Amino acid sequence: MANTSSTQAIEALAGEIGENIYIDVAKWHLYLSDAHLHTVLAEKFYPLLTTSTVSEDDVVRVLQSIPVKLGGGKREVPLSDLLPMQCQVNLIDLLEEFQRNL
Repeated sequence: MANTSSTQAIEALAGEIGENIYIDVAKWHLYLSDAHLHTVLAEKFYPLLTTSTVSEDDVVRVLQSIPVKLGGGKREVPLSDLLPMQCQVNLIDLLEEFQRNL
């Protein structure tokens, strides 16, 4: 039962991330749901949300740990390099709000 609950929470978190957070490439906004990165982020953030308060350092660390392949895999960059600063701030706010509602 707890597993179902956590799965639903991760899916809800992934939905929030996917709809609100985007990658900026040449001034094009690619939302994380379209880039298929929202679930990966939710799976990494959810355990942090259930054990402690998420800090900016936690968010940056997670974003840096997710490689994004560009050019058909010719190059990899950390997700943190592709998110505008305002999206990182929005992500922190989103995570804090989600944690309050847990």
